Amino acid sequence: MIIGQLLRRRGRALALAAGILVAATSFTLLTSTVHTSQASTTGTVRKNARSAYDVLVRPPDSQTGVERSSGLVAPNFLSGTFGGITLEQYRHIRGLTGVDVAAPVANIGYLMVSNTVSVDVSRFLDSEATRQILRFTPRLTTGLSTYRAADQYVYLTRSPLTSGKSDDVFESDTLEKGSVDKSTRRYLMNEKYDVCFYFNGDKTEKTNWSLELPMKESIIGEDLSDRSAFDPDLHSRMNCRSGRGKATIDIPVAYPVLLSAVDPEAEERLVGLRRTVTSGRMLTEQDKPYVVPPSESPEGQRDMYVPVALSSRPLTAGRISATVERLDVGDPAKLPSRLGNPTANSFVKGLHGTPVGRVGVDLGQGYRKAVTRFGVDATSYWTVGPVTYRRTSDGGLAVQPRPPQKPGLWVTNLNAQPVANVPEENTGPQYRKVTSHASTFCDGMGRCEQADFGRLQEPYFHVVGRFDTDRLPGFSPLSEAPLETYQSPQVTGADQATRAALNGQPLRPDRNLGGYLTPPPTMLTTMDSITALTGSRRTPSLQDKAPVSAIRLKVAGVTGVDAASRARVNAVAGQIRTAYPRLQVDVTVGSSPRPQTVALSDTARVTERWVEKGVALRILRAVDTKSAILFTLVLVVCALFLGQAALASVRSRRTEIGTLRCVGWSGGEVLRLVLGELALIGVAAGVVGAALAYGLGRLLGQPDAGAKSLLVLPVALLLATVAGLIPAWLATRLGPMQAVRAPVTAVRRARPVRSVAGLALLNLVRVRGRTLLGAAGLALGVAAFTVLLALTLAFRGEVAGSLLGNAVVAHARGADYLSVALSLVLGAAGAVDVLVLSQRERAADLAVLRATGWTNRELAQLTLYEGIGLALLGSLSGAAIGLVAVAALGNGVLHGHLSAISGAALLATLAATALVSAALTVPIRRLSQIAPAHLLAAD
Repeated sequence: MIIGQLLRRRGRALALAAGILVAATSFTLLTSTVHTSQASTTGTVRKNARSAYDVLVRPPDSQTGVERSSGLVAPNFLSGTFGGITLEQYRHIRGLTGVDVAAPVANIGYLMVSNTVSVDVSRFLDSEATRQILRFTPRLTTGLSTYRAADQYVYLTRSPLTSGKSDDVFESDTLEKGSVDKSTRRYLMNEKYDVCFYFNGDKTEKTNWSLELPMKESIIGEDLSDRSAFDPDLHSRMNCRSGRGKATIDIPVAYPVLLSAVDPEAEERLVGLRRTVTSGRMLTEQDKPYVVPPSESPEGQRDMYVPVALSSRPLTAGRISATVERLDVGDPAKLPSRLGNPTANSFVKGLHGTPVGRVGVDLGQGYRKAVTRFGVDATSYWTVGPVTYRRTSDGGLAVQPRPPQKPGLWVTNLNAQPVANVPEENTGPQYRKVTSHASTFCDGMGRCEQADFGRLQEPYFHVVGRFDTDRLPGFSPLSEAPLETYQSPQVTGADQATRAALNGQPLRPDRNLGGYLTPPPTMLTTMDSITALTGSRRTPSLQDKAPVSAIRLKVAGVTGVDAASRARVNAVAGQIRTAYPRLQVDVTVGSSPRPQTVALSDTARVTERWVEKGVALRILRAVDTKSAILFTLVLVVCALFLGQAALASVRSRRTEIGTLRCVGWSGGEVLRLVLGELALIGVAAGVVGAALAYGLGRLLGQPDAGAKSLLVLPVALLLATVAGLIPAWLATRLGPMQAVRAPVTAVRRARPVRSVAGLALLNLVRVRGRTLLGAAGLALGVAAFTVLLALTLAFRGEVAGSLLGNAVVAHARGADYLSVALSLVLGAAGAVDVLVLSQRERAADLAVLRATGWTNRELAQLTLYEGIGLALLGSLSGAAIGLVAVAALGNGVLHGHLSAISGAALLATLAATALVSAALTVPIRRLSQIAPAHLLAAD
C-alpha cells in the first residue's frame, strides 16, 4: 500500500523527499561546520593561549588609569618602571606554592655607551692638494623627526703626523712639522704644531669652559645655566689624517643602554636566554661584583667591577646623512700654523666651502664596535617615568606632552662637566619625566666626600658576553603578553600622513630618553649587582629599598586555559594579592594584543599593540554559547519545515484518508501508513543526501567528510519520522464522514469585494488557520535570521578587537552565514508549500472564477497578492519576534548594534517577501492548466 501510494503520487513524494533531502543535508553539513568551526576556534585559542609567563606582578600604583578602565596593559610599561618591589617580596613570591618560575627584572637606569661612527669621505678629496679640510654637515633622521647635528671636519696632510708631549704634559698624536710661530712657541715641541688640539680642546680660545663653573653648582638637580649639552660647537670635532687620498670622519656618538638586573637561571627557564649569545657567554648565578686591588688595577686604584652582558646590536634607530664641503683654505703651507693656534676654531668655521657630495651611514654602526673598559660610563645614569595617556572623543588614546629637558639633567657631579656626546634626539618632543642619578665623588681609594659617607664608589663594567634578542624563541603573535622585556613594541603609522612620514617603516625607539618609545634592556647584570650600582648614587632613591621593577611568573601545571589551569593560575594570583594587597597582579595567560590608536601629536597617529587580559577564556565562552544556539536554531528550523511539509501532505490526502476510514481502516493503520510513507521517503532522501553531503563536505574542506556524510541517512529518517508524528496523529483523529466532507466555511455577513487585492486579503482572513500556518514557518525563518545575525554581531563584538579574537572571527564566519541563509530559505520554502496546498484545496474556487470570466492574469495577480500578504505577515511578525528575542539575550547584544540588527531584520523581511514571490512563479504557471468543467464535474 505504501509503495503503491508513493508511485501513484510521485510528484508529491518527490517534493516531500526534496524537502527532507535539503533539511537533512543542510542540518548535517551546518552542524558539522559549526562543530568544525568550534573545534578550530578552540584549537586556535588553546594553541595561542599561553605566552612566556602566566602572571605579571608590578609595583604599587604602576597601573595607569587607562589600563584600569579598559582592562589593558600598556605595551611599553616596563620602560617606565624603576623599582617598587622589595627583594624580600620577590623571595616570598618565588617560594609560593604553585610557582614554577619567578623571573624578576630590576631596571637600574640608562647609561651611555660612547663610540664613534666612521664615514669614508676619501672620494671628495682634492687629489692635487697637499693639505686640505673637508666639512661634514650632518642631519640625524629617526622616526618622525630630523635633528641638526654638530659639524665635523677632516684635515688631511701628506706630511707625517707624529706624537709627543708638550710642555704642558698633554698627550697628542696630531703633531705636524712646520715653521715656528713665535706667538705660540710655548705650545710647540721641536717646531711641530698640534694641528687638532686648539680646535678640539679649546673652542672658546680660553681655558676649557666647563672648568670655570664653581664646584658648588656641581650638585645634580639644580637648573644650571650651562652652555647646553646639545651645543653644536661643543661636539664639533676635527679628524687629522696623514696619507694620500684616504680620509675618514669619526663622528662621536653615545648610545643609551638600559641596564637591568635579572636572575640568569630564571630567565633561561622562562625564555631561553642562553641561546641569544653571539660572543663570550651569558651571565650565570656565579657572576657577582668583585674588587680589583690597586696592585692589579691599570690605574693603580681599588676598583669595583660589575659583570654585564651587552646586546650585540643597538635597539635604537637612526641614520646620519650629510653634505660634504671642500673648504677654501688659502695657502696650504700656512695651515699647520693656523691650526696650531688658539684661533683655530674660529679660523676653520669661517672658511668658505664648496659642496662636493652627500654621504649617509647607519647610526648603529658605532655601537657594534667593541666596548672597552671605559666604554660604558657609570658617572651618571638616568631613569624615566611612564607615559601619561588620556582617552579621546573617538575612543582612541592621546599622550600628554611634557616640558623640555632641563640643562642640568646632562651635567655630571664631577666638576659640573656636561655628559659627552648627548644624543641630539633629547631636544625632541618629551613624553616621560627623565631623572638623573649622579654617582658619588670618590678619589679611587674608597675615600669619598663628607656628604657621601655611607655610599659606595661607582663601579666599572666587565662585559662577559654579547647577546642578540632576535635569537629568542618566538611566541605566538596572537598571544604576546607583554614581552617587551627584550623586545621593542610594534608601532606603525595609523594614517597615511604618519605612514608617509615614517617612509612606510615601523616607528622604533630612538636615543631620546624622554621620547614615546624607549629601548628595552640592552645590558644585563645579576641581582647580586644591584647594590653596587644603586648604592653608588649620591642621592638615595626608591631603588635602594625596593629595586625590583616587575616579576614574571610561570605557574606549575598550566597547559592552557582549561578549568584546571585557570584554577592554578588564580590560586597563585590570589596568594600574592592576599600577601601584598598594594602590588599590581595581572593574570596574563590567555591574553592577546589589542591594537590601539595613539595620537602623539596633532599630525602623528600610530597604532600599537596593547595587551588585553582574559581574551582566551572570553572567546571559549562565547564560542560555546554561539555554537549551542546555532545548533538549536538550525535543528528547530529544519524540524518545523519538515513538520509543515508533512502536515501539508496529510491535508492534501484528507479525502483519501476519510475513504480508508469508511472502508474499515483503524486509526493505528492510518498512523502506520502515514509514518511508513514518510519513513520510506526519508530513507531515500537520506541515501541521496549522504552522497550530496560527501561531495559538499569535500568541497568545503571539512575534515572527515566521509564519516560525517553517513550521518545524513539517520538524520533524514529521524527528521521525517518526528516531523510526521503530529500530522499522522491528526489524521487518525478525523472521523470517516468528517474526512470525506469538503471543508466549507460557514456563511457570515457578506462583504463586497471590489479588487483582486481585496479578494486576496479576504482569502487570507477567511482561512485563518491556513494563513497562520504559512506565516509561522516564514516568521520562524526571519526570527532565526535576526537572532543569528545579532548573535554573530554580539560574538564578534565580544571577541573581535584583539589579534586572537580577530583570528577566531575569521574562522567562524562561514558557519554563521550558512546558518543564517538556511533559516531564511527554509522559512520561505515552508510558506510557499502552504500556498501551493491552498491552491490545490481551492482548485474548485479558482475553476468557478475562470468559468465566470476571470483571466489568467487576474488569477495570477490573486495568487501573487496572497503570497505577498502571507510573506509580509510572517516576515514582520518574525522580525518583531527576533528583536524581542535579541533583547532578551541581554543589553550587551543590542549595545552598539541596534541599528545594524534592526536594519538586518528589515532586510530579512524584504528578502523573505522576494523569495516567496519568486517561488510563486511555478504555481502561477499551473493556473493556466485549470479545466473548469473537469473540476466542477468532479466536485
